[in-house]
Amino acid sequence: MTHVMSYLSQGCRRISVWALLTVPGLCASAAVLAAPVCARQAAAAPQLARLTQVMASGRYVAYQPTQIRVINGVASRADVAGITADLTVLRPRFDGLITYSVGSGADRVVDVAARLGFRAVILGIWNIDDEQELSLARAAIARHPQLVVGLSLGNERVLAGTTDMKQLAQRLQRLRTRLPALPLTSTEPFHLWLQAAAVPVLRNADFLLANVHPAFQPWFQEADDLNAARFVVNVTAQLSAQFCGPVLIKETGVPTAPADMGFTAKRQASFYQSLKNQLTPDERRAFAWFSAFDAPWRVYDSHPTAGPQPQEGSWGLYTEDRQPKLVIGQLSPLMR
Repeated sequence: MTHVMSYLSQGCRRISVWALLTVPGLCASAAVLAAPVCARQAAAAPQLARLTQVMASGRYVAYQPTQIRVINGVASRADVAGITADLTVLRPRFDGLITYSVGSGADRVVDVAARLGFRAVILGIWNIDDEQELSLARAAIARHPQLVVGLSLGNERVLAGTTDMKQLAQRLQRLRTRLPALPLTSTEPFHLWLQAAAVPVLRNADFLLANVHPAFQPWFQEADDLNAARFVVNVTAQLSAQFCGPVLIKETGVPTAPADMGFTAKRQASFYQSLKNQLTPDERRAFAWFSAFDAPWRVYDSHPTAGPQPQEGSWGLYTEDRQPKLVIGQLSPLMR
């Protein structure tokens, strides 16, 4: 995850509360497209149907194994036992997973997910040019071709400046030749998907993953949870107006600390309750729960903003040691 204090900092200053409620023109740099982009790949339709079934009737959660920590640029490894412990906690309330990478042992997530009865996994590829990571992903897909319903090539790589939309579109085209039956996409903050430069990627995407964080908007501390959730709903509607395929919000939510920044477990739970009330999932629009577990090491991870970022370690629905937070009490177990 790459975050900035405001997704709209690239060319935008501030959104008023009225703009929060009405959202279209988020800013001049987020120019809406003249017409929606419609990319339909017949070969990927069966798996896309499985992906959207879980959008409509299940729950996706963004997940990275708790054993993986990146310290001074070096990642620790996850093993099957640790992944099993994580997913055993998640499975009663979630049946879909969205991952960030298949490196550092995370390629085994699909094996554990299959054994525990998850319905869908959207695999993430962190480094879009890493052939080893792509090979691990293809092997995982081959082991569980029905379970892996999609692949996201990169997470906020355009925002981070490591690639651009043209290059990302080319990578998706190349990947399509290798995996014609698998729905493909990438992940970026919502405002980048609304720019004209995103059209080449959207033309090569079967579904859209977007990150929509009210918590990084300058008005967040002054807004109530009804309006913070409304922001996500309105952004989702705007994305759907620009892209004909399914739109799944991959990241949203509220960290649970520090309190002096307005982040608490109570506010996390309240925000999600409001979002559930306002956005009824279906096969075209839904949101994933973010994130499965706290990751304290992220406070000192690399960020666009200099210095430690204390909120980054506490996005989890569960603590690092897999204890549920207040928000979990809102989620009834899935009957499957």
